[in-house]
Amino acid sequence: MAQSSDRLRRLLADELGECCDGDVERRLDELHGLADDAFDDDTQSVFAVLGNDTRYRLARVLAESDGERCVCELEPLVDVSDSAVSHALSDLVDAGLATRRKDGNWRYYDATALADDLFAAADRGVSNE
Repeated sequence: MAQSSDRLRRLLADELGECCDGDVERRLDELHGLADDAFDDDTQSVFAVLGNDTRYRLARVLAESDGERCVCELEPLVDVSDSAVSHALSDLVDAGLATRRKDGNWRYYDATALADDLFAAADRGVSNE
């Protein structure tokens, strides 16, 4: 931690021309506030859900699909049990990345605008590299 503080002190000295303990403390308070706000952000669950290969793949397929997909169409696309697929899809619904509709014995899923927008933004970012 001391090494980090020393480096921060040097950065602040470069930025401000000189640096005192108060400058370091103020910057650390500011950074901790940003980190705390980011941790409490509701979008964290969205990214956490997409961090799992099965959920990511299902979300991507739904976003690429033209309309709803029955769970029976999605199950063969991932190498997990049927119950794991259902759980993954529930997680996507809970995170706001998918919608679910029941029609008799069938459950249909579709990507939300949030999922479409996230994947479109990610695709733009990758294509710009």
